[in-house]
Amino acid sequence: MPELPEVETTCRGIAPHVCGHTVEQVHVRERRLRWPIPEDLDVRLSGQRLVRVTRRAKYLLLEAETGTLIVHLGMSGSLRMVDAGTPVQKHDHVDIVLSSGQCLRYHDPRRFGAMLWSEQPLAHELLCRLGPEPLSDAFDGQRLFQQSRKRRMAVKPFIMDNAVVVGVGNIYASEALFAAGIDPQREAGSISRKRYDELAAAIKRILVHAIERGGTTLRDFVGGDGKPGYFQQELFVYGRGGEFCKHCGSTLREVKLGQRASVYCSKCQR
Repeated sequence: MPELPEVETTCRGIAPHVCGHTVEQVHVRERRLRWPIPEDLDVRLSGQRLVRVTRRAKYLLLEAETGTLIVHLGMSGSLRMVDAGTPVQKHDHVDIVLSSGQCLRYHDPRRFGAMLWSEQPLAHELLCRLGPEPLSDAFDGQRLFQQSRKRRMAVKPFIMDNAVVVGVGNIYASEALFAAGIDPQREAGSISRKRYDELAAAIKRILVHAIERGGTTLRDFVGGDGKPGYFQQELFVYGRGGEFCKHCGSTLREVKLGQRASVYCSKCQR
């Protein structure tokens, strides 16, 4: 599914084409997403000027004059700019037609995303209990160390907990743990402050690099410009179970943690 770098890539891709333009029409072809698209979304959004596009965790926030459209890309969604006359394809569920002649098109084969309206988005139930952004000063090794004390869960699902830090999904958790040399199965509470400093730094570094590379395209994701991401070409462990470790040459192992496949190197990660 699209993770933080993919959502950030989308945010940066659509913002220059959206901000300052007025919504002329909203065409909803399919309302049955993870939560139904509000029946009155076209009434609320049409005629409004879009003033800002931001990201909170894996949510895109399209701020209009009287409220905010909250968008989640789900498992397979994408939000990209097309010309208003571009033919509609299967799974193109929503078009937001702008005064510029362009259209913001939401595509979602699995329909597990969301498109909701809120006048106070940061107080919305989906956003109000989220932890800090991983690229902010509020996230560091000290936070991971403090939050992990007496926690017996494995470190990988621990850093994927949105109450601890947002946006560290399966791909980037796997890659950061490999970079920091930490076995994803280790108990979160058994890891030292020094190693958490290294892990926090790895998370930040890998997320920044992934954003620069346009995210990771494993199946369906494309950015706001319709182009795929290229970070998948640089993955060390994610999706590579049974292959050789790029560092030591040993065979990568795969286990299940929190119902997610987790690949790691038993020699490089302790």
